[in-house]
Amino acid sequence: MTGMGRGWQALAAVALAGALAASAHADLKAALAEVNLEKRSKLALDNAEAAYQIVRSGYEKGDNAQVAAAAKEIVESVDLAYTSLKATGKDPRKSPKWFKRAEIETRDLLRRLSGFQEQMSFDDRPLLDPAKTTLQQVHDSLLVGLMEGKHK
Repeated sequence: MTGMGRGWQALAAVALAGALAASAHADLKAALAEVNLEKRSKLALDNAEAAYQIVRSGYEKGDNAQVAAAAKEIVESVDLAYTSLKATGKDPRKSPKWFKRAEIETRDLLRRLSGFQEQMSFDDRPLLDPAKTTLQQVHDSLLVGLMEGKHK
């Protein structure tokens, strides 16, 4: 690939990171506007993924304020996804589609966030602790809902 092609790729990557940073909070508002609770949970989890990308890019730029704000956005998005699924009133064992999708996405996001936290400086790692804790709690709740037997 030529040097000029690499330059365009780098420019496109910077533009995408900027667009993600500007639109992350707007995406959560779009998720809140969604009437269908299952789709709302999907949109919220998509927003959490976008916020994770902002965490990574913010840390690479050395902007800990952006990292903290994006980590807070992850917490808000995951909480919205979980409360939306619970508000459906559906049994995860009888209607697992959206619950399982959320369980898988929270597991993957938790794994990536943990791996990234290990790459961070020891002093900066606590920035991601609240997001990891919330992700773990939501993932565990979703998994228990999917796996538990009949209610007695």
